[in-house]
Amino acid sequence: MSDSDGKKTLGLRGGARPGNVKQSFSHGRTKNVVVETKRKRVVVPKPGAGKGGGGAAPAGDPSRRPAGISDAEMARRLKALQAAKAREAEEAAKRAAEEKAREEERARRRAEAEAKEREQREAEERARQKAEEEERKKREAEEAAKRAAAEAAAAAEKKKAEPAARAKTATDAPAQQQRKPDREREQRQNRGKGGRNDNRRSGKLTLSQATGGEGGRQKSLAAMKRKQERARQKAMGGPVEREKVIRDVQLPETIVVSELANRMAERVADVVKELMKMGMMVTQNQSIDADTAELIIEEFGHKVVRVSDADVEDVIADAEDKDEDLQPRPPVITIMGHVDHGKTSLLDAIRDAKVVAGEAGGITQHIGAYQVTTDSGTTLSFLDTPGHAAFTSMRSRGAQVTDIVVLVVAADDSVMPQTVEAINHAKAAGVPMIVAINKIDRPAADPNKVRAELLQHEVIVEQMSGEVQDVEVSAITGQGLDELLEAIALQAEILELKANPDRAAQGAVIEAQLDVGRGPVATVLVQKGTLRQGDIFVVGEQYGKVRALINDKGERVAEAGPSVPVEVLGLNGTPEAGDVLNVTATEAQAREIADYREQAAKDKRAAAGAAATLEQLMAKAKADENVSELPILVKADVQGSAEAIVQAMEKIGNDEVRVRVLHSGVGAITETDVGLAEASGAPIMGFNVRANASARNTANQKGVEIRYYSVIYDLVDDVKAAASGLLSAEIKENFIGYAQIKEVFKVSGVGKVAGCLVTEGVARRSAGVRLLRDNVVIHEGTLKTLKRFKDEVAEVQSGQECGMAFENYDDIRPNDVIEIFEREEIQRTLD
Repeated sequence: MSDSDGKKTLGLRGGARPGNVKQSFSHGRTKNVVVETKRKRVVVPKPGAGKGGGGAAPAGDPSRRPAGISDAEMARRLKALQAAKAREAEEAAKRAAEEKAREEERARRRAEAEAKEREQREAEERARQKAEEEERKKREAEEAAKRAAAEAAAAAEKKKAEPAARAKTATDAPAQQQRKPDREREQRQNRGKGGRNDNRRSGKLTLSQATGGEGGRQKSLAAMKRKQERARQKAMGGPVEREKVIRDVQLPETIVVSELANRMAERVADVVKELMKMGMMVTQNQSIDADTAELIIEEFGHKVVRVSDADVEDVIADAEDKDEDLQPRPPVITIMGHVDHGKTSLLDAIRDAKVVAGEAGGITQHIGAYQVTTDSGTTLSFLDTPGHAAFTSMRSRGAQVTDIVVLVVAADDSVMPQTVEAINHAKAAGVPMIVAINKIDRPAADPNKVRAELLQHEVIVEQMSGEVQDVEVSAITGQGLDELLEAIALQAEILELKANPDRAAQGAVIEAQLDVGRGPVATVLVQKGTLRQGDIFVVGEQYGKVRALINDKGERVAEAGPSVPVEVLGLNGTPEAGDVLNVTATEAQAREIADYREQAAKDKRAAAGAAATLEQLMAKAKADENVSELPILVKADVQGSAEAIVQAMEKIGNDEVRVRVLHSGVGAITETDVGLAEASGAPIMGFNVRANASARNTANQKGVEIRYYSVIYDLVDDVKAAASGLLSAEIKENFIGYAQIKEVFKVSGVGKVAGCLVTEGVARRSAGVRLLRDNVVIHEGTLKTLKRFKDEVAEVQSGQECGMAFENYDDIRPNDVIEIFEREEIQRTLD
């Protein structure tokens, strides 16, 4: 046999071991794959390797060290190994200690729980034993009383029955002797059964039970039957007559039938039956009015207590504070005046800050609320209102929550429309006024002119022998600022402003906005009490829990007392500016009040829409038939600005065109706004807000125009220009000439042609013409032809003769006059 007869040579094979694996796929396809498996090399230490010099032997003996490892490396590895072992030992000890501590804690808790349970069992056992002892004593007393009564009755019976008993004994003695063995046999049988008493006759009526051991008058058989019947019905769960309970039923304006039955503690079926007797076929889920419910309540014998849905707001009823609880509070000063008269700059000078720099266009478009501490240590709360004509409602709110109004009038501009409006707001609110005559540093300043013009509006300053304080100030140079602060402090001292800080907070919303990242944010001026973080409150149709309070410097505070303006975070929606904030005891109360107010607002809007009759709607549709509308969507950064823009839009228009605000809101422009704008063909006006990415993409795809503004002037001007484009152009006629017909000719193919003399102006081929006969308009139209001799011409001057033919008209006569005119379209604009 040769070495190469197919057998492989024996030998050691190291490294990889190849092998074939057959893989199967779908549709009968296969594939052979070569797989290599590598054996793991196991190094077995030689005996005695760990003995000797410990860790120093491998480092010093190169033959017992892995290849390529230096002495330093080997020492480092050994050191790391020892550190790891020490660390493991420490961790094991630490774990053991922690486990021991946990076991001790568990044992302690178990012992405490067992002790507590043992005490509870002992207390229950003592209570049970006490109850059993009392029950036993009571039972013994009753049994003693029964025995005494029974003994007395037995003695009486015995006296009566002695003669008869003696006679009967003599006759029955043999029979008793005969029955005696039978009784003994029965007793033995009972003893054989263990002497048990199964109480099988406990439910039967015995003579002693019937007599009740009273010994006197016995109950009748009918009384016993009635008693048994009541016991049987009670045991079977049947109806047991009980005493009628008269209840006070609170009755709102409408109530569901099932709720009415629940409040009366009557069955729903009985209530429905009574309603059906009254002719009302209702189910338990239907509502009935208060008058019908009152009849039902009286029918069932209960008392009616009428309540209203508005009673949910009774929990926030304003209680009068006691004089001893009142403490001094800082005054609230509102700065008002005409636009660009320097209100914000004046406040800047007082605050030593730069507010105007942050306002677009240099005009205030929000209500700013700030606190200022003067050099004398007095704290003042300032409200800075806008002066632009569109912000009337903002100024009105500022006047309602303030204590003192500072009326800023520019010395070089004097009294202006918004100055008059601010005066009226202050008078309506009944708050004192201080006049600050600003810009006194300008060359054209004339403070006496300002004082004289204020007299026209019944504002008499002290220099005019009046009671209103006036101070000449300059926001630029700082002149008169100290005098202004002294005047404010004096006025506040006269008012003696006080509030109770130790009560549930109440405040007014100065401004509200929807902030990205923070959600709805309301600027609140606390008027009474102290608003704290975590308080639950209701404000208008919204409610929430105070998540954070931020002061005018942007710092988070834990609480805000009276006259302190703060930003409140934690609302569930954006409230209306001017809403009142009230703190409630529970979230359920706040939610109930907010839901009631929201429903009341919806009902009010629905009633306003439903009040119009069909005839009124038809008349309105007919009146609006010739009115063009410019629909727009308005989104603003704060509620007050949105409200001001909507009011400004309502003032734009006339009998032919008007602006209709489809929707106004607070916050960024969203896809929903774009969808509404596309359906209505309206542009979107964003005031200090921007559209998010998805809204921008949707607007580009659907061709919706989005315009951004930061100054209200620009927005109003653009909308006014767009509305002006909807106005029909005004047609103006310009008379350019007259011609008199001298002769009429008939021309074949043309018709009648008038031979005319141009008496005035010029006759043009493209102009319109009227035919006058005896100064009465007979026809108005255009010229078919205008000829001078045989040539067609564009115009003929005065004093020349020409031939004219009318388009589609032949009734022309000599001596008729032709009036020639041109029409001009004049584009109209809204004032």
